[in-house]
Amino acid sequence: MSSHFWFKRLGLTGLLLAAGLLFSACKKEVTPPKPGPAEVGIMTVGSERVVLTTELPGRTAAYLVAEIRPQVNGLIQNRLFQEGAGVKEGDLLYQIDPTPYQAAFDQAKAALSLAEADLLLAEANLPAIRSRAERLKGLAAIHAVGQQDYDDASAALRQAEANIQVRKTALEVHKANIESARINLSYTPIKAPISGRIGRSNITVGALVSAYQPTPLAVIQQLDPIYVDVTQASADLLRLQRSLGSGDLKRSGESRKVRLLLEDGTPYSQQGTLQFRDVTVDPTTGSVILRLIFPNPNYVLLPGMFVRAVVEEGVNEQALLVPQQGVTRDQKGNPIAWIVNPADKVEQRSLQLNRTMGDKWLVIKGLAPGDRLIVEGLQKTRPGATVKVVPFTGAVGDKPNRSENQSPAGNK
Repeated sequence: MSSHFWFKRLGLTGLLLAAGLLFSACKKEVTPPKPGPAEVGIMTVGSERVVLTTELPGRTAAYLVAEIRPQVNGLIQNRLFQEGAGVKEGDLLYQIDPTPYQAAFDQAKAALSLAEADLLLAEANLPAIRSRAERLKGLAAIHAVGQQDYDDASAALRQAEANIQVRKTALEVHKANIESARINLSYTPIKAPISGRIGRSNITVGALVSAYQPTPLAVIQQLDPIYVDVTQASADLLRLQRSLGSGDLKRSGESRKVRLLLEDGTPYSQQGTLQFRDVTVDPTTGSVILRLIFPNPNYVLLPGMFVRAVVEEGVNEQALLVPQQGVTRDQKGNPIAWIVNPADKVEQRSLQLNRTMGDKWLVIKGLAPGDRLIVEGLQKTRPGATVKVVPFTGAVGDKPNRSENQSPAGNK
């Protein structure tokens, strides 16, 4: 080969070696930066005054109910009310044919008049009979008349006095018959015993009715005010009594006031009152009945409607409320919370919860005022890890607010 070829080959080799050396000199090993503490949004737990309420299901019931039944037999002559209308106590509802009862009343009056006349006649004859018996008694004593004459006169006197007593007794019987006939006659007009709204009529004009029949002619219900009967589990009742006894809850001045939610979820405009709690637990349901009373001036509530009553249980002066997104569950389903201790390390706490209140949990045990609860960023940390805390003031799903001059949510 020629020298020119070798020179070219050596030059190419040197060029490759120089390029390799240059590449090696420029190559620098890149190491990833060490990760810093995870950033979590926290809120400082604080106590506050909370009015505790409970929603109880129930149904409405009329304040007064009167089933209209006849008290005498007879034909209905007339109906004098409009179905579904309001009636007042004493209003005439039905008229039973009074003819036979009027006749019985007149007959009883006539019999009484005859008995009074008989009594007057017997009482008028009594003095003469008594005088004759006394005169014959004196004559018999001196044997001026026979003893038999005196005995006959004495027997006549006793008979006359007995007849008067019989007539007086008959007079009382006739008076009682008159009163009975008068009462029966007074039952022929059927009147409203209470004020309220009357329902449909179960009988028509011309129908024959019987005294105290099982089927009512109509039903009157007083709807203003109206009752609401709700059920409360006996276990909840015991829990409430323990809370009140221990002082965790206190009765407020409005503890007997009750609000109502209608069947469609809308609130009822009138406020009610807790009237009484039943003294017997239903063994089939394990619940007791609470009777509430509500004004019902516009008849919005009708008997039998399903409602939910919001009953105030009491006031917790030192309640701990935390956002629901700050409470998770362990593998057994028990509620837990993660907090940041003073060393900025994560700790796990087991909780005892009472109930939800809006978007928050009411915590009974496991947290204390001043604890820093992790609300956001739980997925970025674990118990024992060091974290960087920022205040959380947003709603669910919001980012932590990093402004240092804002107080954490929940501070008192």
